[in-house]
Amino acid sequence: MVRALRLDNIAGEKLMRFDNRAVPIALTAVLIDTIGFGIVMPVFPKLITQLGHIDLEQATRVAGYMLVVFSVMQFFAGPVLGNLSDRFGRRPILLTSMLCFGMDYALMAWAPTLGWLFLGRAIAGAAGAVYGPAGSVIADVTPPEKRSATFGLIGAAFGIGFILGPALGGLLSSFGPRAPFIAAAALALLNAATMFLFMPETLKPVNRRPFRLRDAHIVGAFRPLFHAGNAAPLLLAWFIWQLAHMVYPATWSFWATMRFGWDGRAIGWSLAFVGFIMACVQAGLTGPVIKRIGERKAMVVGMCSAGTAFYLFAFATAGWQAYVLMTISAFQGFVFPAFNGLLSRMVDATRQGQLQGGIGSMGSVSSILGPLVLTQALATGDHHGFTGANFLVAAVLVTIALGIIVWKVLDRVPPPSVAVAEG
Repeated sequence: MVRALRLDNIAGEKLMRFDNRAVPIALTAVLIDTIGFGIVMPVFPKLITQLGHIDLEQATRVAGYMLVVFSVMQFFAGPVLGNLSDRFGRRPILLTSMLCFGMDYALMAWAPTLGWLFLGRAIAGAAGAVYGPAGSVIADVTPPEKRSATFGLIGAAFGIGFILGPALGGLLSSFGPRAPFIAAAALALLNAATMFLFMPETLKPVNRRPFRLRDAHIVGAFRPLFHAGNAAPLLLAWFIWQLAHMVYPATWSFWATMRFGWDGRAIGWSLAFVGFIMACVQAGLTGPVIKRIGERKAMVVGMCSAGTAFYLFAFATAGWQAYVLMTISAFQGFVFPAFNGLLSRMVDATRQGQLQGGIGSMGSVSSILGPLVLTQALATGDHHGFTGANFLVAAVLVTIALGIIVWKVLDRVPPPSVAVAEG
């Protein structure tokens, strides 16, 4: 997998040669983190109903609370890990996170009650905040004008993880609802061993800075951005977009069970399909599309595809329709790399870890609020005979985010030629 992720181009566009093998190893960390998250999704409905002795509607609400706990921990951990990586380097932070991640999934495989499962999700939230340090590795070795396309590799790794994770989870579910947790633990510990043996450091000593607790939170993480200007509407749009995007991890398994009667294997294959098409878009189209139409317009295309699909998901009546809509929504894969590329050019080399940690922390806030809103919308709608309210809420949120991008961001964010702002 490490060798496979060592890419010299995306769809024929030469970016740079990743002679520093830290890049594919960091991408593999994102891959393993995503596999660990996705591998357990097909079995969550069954495991929660078993441990809690509750029905599926109640389990939907419990799953939402569980994702909130995960996200609260990630909210606090993201900026801390990002700032620590600016002080000590990317390698030790990623290594420690992977070790904790692996041991935590082993804990959840053993969990005898819902309380222990909640504890495991809390630890996983803190340990799994690897996107900041991994994104910082990309920023360390990639020229500013190439970063948007290169950040697409993180999205591609995320997509591949959602191919492998849910598919493996669906297959392993035949061995019981705890088997996927054991597999996730083994993969994380294997990745930690690879980091220990082969991963070099990418942050140069000259670009390191002291760790300051006042910077290790979401406000401190974004403080340098506001010196660059025009960041506030972009961050607001991203936050609302993230709220809407939580409709997948927060409700998909339960929505598919309610709407189509899918079991763990069917849910796993559907999520694997989502991961496959997302990986294809991010690895094959992100670079050429952003080069041709620019980051801002790529964000609009991505949000339009997602909003359309979310609205139609609410009224889907057959499983094959869900697969068609998943294909339509695949172009939402443009949004993350375009957004991240725009923001990464607004801060200097000493604060990339701080920025990436802040982005992860902001995503965690949306992961706290999103599941609370979307799982309750699904459960309430189902109680009244409409299993689709979750996707209607998501469609409205995407529309709001898109309006902000078109109104406040499209012509106001500086182009790639503008110098990087000093923090």
